[in-house]
Amino acid sequence: MSAQTSTDPLLAAARAGDDGAFQALVAPHLRALHLHSYRMLGSYHDAEEALQETLLRAWQGLAGFEGRAPLRHWLYRITTTTCLKMINRRAREPIASPLDAAWLQPYPDALIDQLTDADADADPAAIVDRRESVALAFVAALQVLPATQRAVLILREVLAWPAQQVADLLGTSVPAVNSALQRARATIADTDKPVGARPGTAREREVVEAFVRAWHDCDIPALAALLRDDVTLHMPPQALLIDGREAVAEFFATVPAGGRLDLIHLVGVRANGHPALAAYLPDDTAQDCRGYGIMVLAVDGDRVAGIVGFPDPALFPAFGLATTH
Repeated sequence: MSAQTSTDPLLAAARAGDDGAFQALVAPHLRALHLHSYRMLGSYHDAEEALQETLLRAWQGLAGFEGRAPLRHWLYRITTTTCLKMINRRAREPIASPLDAAWLQPYPDALIDQLTDADADADPAAIVDRRESVALAFVAALQVLPATQRAVLILREVLAWPAQQVADLLGTSVPAVNSALQRARATIADTDKPVGARPGTAREREVVEAFVRAWHDCDIPALAALLRDDVTLHMPPQALLIDGREAVAEFFATVPAGGRLDLIHLVGVRANGHPALAAYLPDDTAQDCRGYGIMVLAVDGDRVAGIVGFPDPALFPAFGLATTH
């Protein structure tokens, strides 16, 4: 046991069974661990489950923390192995395409913003890199990788862990880690390159505002004009891709509420570094609209390049949204 570990009163109290001390000990790391779980699992709800399991394992194994590395690293080790076990339990084999990730869910920007300076890094360039690493397209592409390759890529490329630390965590060798990283990079490079995450800009806000106006006006031509020629629409859990401006515009003109887009109320949020819109549908039993789902928009210049829709009102609380409007 290191001197630092043996003299940390909070750690000593937690080891003695003080739950409040344990909660205070891990609190600064919870948001980063949740985000790490999300990258590994691709699902907000699965990340919630993984974090709870991680905390239970950390509480039960606190006596084994020797302080040779920072507590944060120890917690990341537990989180990574917890996620690997979850992937194995659910028999989630590598998928052929990001479209096949039926469990994919968006992640609220508001939670990314809660990362501490220690977790997000004070370097602005590193913060941009961190946002890119939670972009929806990147998280979806990660799901194509075998679980161990996914862990290696995230630990090495996102968290910048040395190869030896990753090898120790995974119980393998440095050459094996380097090989897994090369294979993971090659696979990710072969996936499509949609618009990445970036901080919101005035132009992006103008595009989204115009999209919402056209939607509420039920103005399909105006809506179509905001779409890039090669725009795509994907709606997990369906492995369905609607490709091209005309096809996406036709979908909006005929499918949601039978084309009565004016009946669907949209509320702006942000997810995975992108603008997003929460949709509320009329409720037949009341005057309120009920939450239906969230659309994440990838905006490229003055056009929408991609839309991923998640028909899951259970996501609304994570975004601070009411389930009725």
